Amino acid sequence: MIKSELVQIVAARNPHLYHRDVENIVNAVLDEITDALSAGNRVELRGFGAFSVKNRPSRSGRNPRTGDSVFVEEKWVPFFKTGKELRERLNPGSDPDLDIDVDED
Repeated sequence: MIKSELVQIVAARNPHLYHRDVENIVNAVLDEITDALSAGNRVELRGFGAFSVKNRPSRSGRNPRTGDSVFVEEKWVPFFKTGKELRERLNPGSDPDLDIDVDED
């Protein structure tokens, strides 16, 4: 799904809102998440997941085309961890909190 499809779906579910208002709302939410991550903050959407920023230290890498060793600079990358409700919807019937082996004889 791309952003324009998300806007269309939200607008269709909320016919009392103008399409341009829905687009502004979606953009505002994404901008706030981006701004928070840029400031080094964590963004948690309960039931959906949490966005955070992780540091990848500099390292020695390899150019896959030539095989030459190259230096890769340190960088900050976005990280997303799914929430419990999202995991349960993606994996119905499984409970990762239970560590019980059941023999079906």
